[in-house]
Amino acid sequence: MEEKDSPELSRHVHTTGTSSVAVAESNGDLIPTTANEPTNSYSMLEPRMKKVYGAYYKELYYNPETRVLDPKVQELISLAASLVAKCDGCIDGHMKKALALGATKEEISETICIAAAINGAAMIDLSDRTAARLGLNHFPSKPSVKP
Repeated sequence: MEEKDSPELSRHVHTTGTSSVAVAESNGDLIPTTANEPTNSYSMLEPRMKKVYGAYYKELYYNPETRVLDPKVQELISLAASLVAKCDGCIDGHMKKALALGATKEEISETICIAAAINGAAMIDLSDRTAARLGLNHFPSKPSVKP
């Protein structure tokens, strides 16, 4: 990991091949971003909460001493979770990081398919609970027995 310092902004940069992924730190508050992309994200969080979230994010993604998962695997999991959560900024950031860490198009595709399967299962679960509450059973697994 390489660090670049400036008076207003320092970035922790992870370089893989020709790509780099960065997390910006502004005024001591960690703000996850992709390298060289400005953000208005976190503008609704008061500084102390932004700092708490930033410390958590930094510990999770940028502390190799405590990381258990391979960084690429971590980004693929993050991408799937971001897709299910429908977080555009998260999807963009984790997609870029996964690609920068060498994720293949097949790995990205499988990750997207896993997210789609989980999201589909969530819809089925919600509709099953609704059916149970409303006493519905449109397509029973076992046909009803007629006397």
